Amino acid sequence: MNPKVDFYFNKASKWQPAFKALRMIILDCGLTEELKWGQPCYMFENSNIVLMHGFKEYCALLFFKGVLMKDDKKILIQQTENVQTARQIRFTDVHEIVKLEKTLKAYIYEAIEVERAGVTVKLKKTSEYKIPEELQNKLDKSAALKKAFNALTPGRQRAYLYYFSQPKQSKTRVARIEKYTQPILDGKGLND
Repeated sequence: MNPKVDFYFNKASKWQPAFKALRMIILDCGLTEELKWGQPCYMFENSNIVLMHGFKEYCALLFFKGVLMKDDKKILIQQTENVQTARQIRFTDVHEIVKLEKTLKAYIYEAIEVERAGVTVKLKKTSEYKIPEELQNKLDKSAALKKAFNALTPGRQRAYLYYFSQPKQSKTRVARIEKYTQPILDGKGLND
C-alpha cells in the first residue's frame, strides 16, 4: 500500500467498500500502487497495468491494454467507441467483486503477462478520424488555423476532432469550434 494513495480510500464515496476490496485483490497480485490522474493506478515494472475509478452508476477496473486480453469471461467493456486500447470491468456493488475475486486475479495476471511480453496495440492514426465539415470549412478559410491544428500533437488533434464531432446540431459544432479557435492557434489542447 502506498500512503500517498490512502486518502482516496478514506474519502466519502458510495464506492468505498468496492474500492477497498479491489485494492486488496490488486495488491495481492504484486503490483505497485501509485496515484495517477487522481486515481489509484497499479503498475508492473513502471508500466501501467490497471486503474481503479468510480462513476455515478458504477465503479471499474480499467486495464490499460485490455484490448489485447483474451477476456474468456466476456466481462471487459470498451468505455466509449473512441477508446482504442483500454477496457473496463464494471461493478455496481462490493458483492460482485467478492464473487469475481479469482477471475479478477486471473485477468490481472494476464494483463501483467501482456505487458511482460511487450505486446503493443497499433493505434488508429489521427488522419483516420473524420474531420467535421464545420471544422474543415474553418481550416480551409484560415491557413493560420490549419497550420496550428496540424502542429498539435496527435492526441490533441484527436481530442478536438472527437469534441467537435459530438454534437448533433451543426450550430453547436460551429460554436465549439469558434470557442476553441484561439487555443488551437496558441498550440493548446482541449484541456490545457
